[in-house]
Amino acid sequence: MSRTTDVVPKDRNQGKNQLRVGRLVKAHGLKGGLKLELYTDNPAGRFTPGAGFTVQVPEASPWHGKDITVREYRLMNGNPVVFFEDVDDRESAESLVKAILWIDQDVDEVEDDAWFDHQLVGLDVVRDDAVIGRVIRVEHFPAQDLLIVKSGENEVMVPFVAAIVPTVDVSAGRLIVTPPPGLFEELPDAADAEQPSGSDAEAPE
Repeated sequence: MSRTTDVVPKDRNQGKNQLRVGRLVKAHGLKGGLKLELYTDNPAGRFTPGAGFTVQVPEASPWHGKDITVREYRLMNGNPVVFFEDVDDRESAESLVKAILWIDQDVDEVEDDAWFDHQLVGLDVVRDDAVIGRVIRVEHFPAQDLLIVKSGENEVMVPFVAAIVPTVDVSAGRLIVTPPPGLFEELPDAADAEQPSGSDAEAPE
């Protein structure tokens, strides 16, 4: 699951943003069901019958500029599946595959273990108690989000997953990383690593 809470400003006067909560990945069954990739920690609360979503689709899609309303949400074989009003068959469901779902959200509403992009940008990146860079932007992909970290002269793409970014402390202005070897530095070539050293090394002729 993504750990960011995507928002697009909608009406600052009313304190509303658009929050990304899911992506429709494939049609399920013959009655309009769609398997859902969740971007929320509260799917049962987000996908209640009657909940409405703005649909992000290409301009050529018949759903472009339209909203959709949840008819039913359930888990089927462990997978989240959602049904929408006026989507009653597989053909209609196929037309929504890859659509991203957005919903109005109060700006002061934050889910557990999720952050807005603007909260992450500018945070110091700390490894072993040393600052090694700073977050300059966040990139969103279907599989996961990436933190783009400026480290020296390089931009490093850091998967925003708990195994690599276990701690985010917005109030302290930092996040802690435990990156795999080679993410922030070049690893020595295998040939260099195999060179003998010390008394076993051959002296140059």
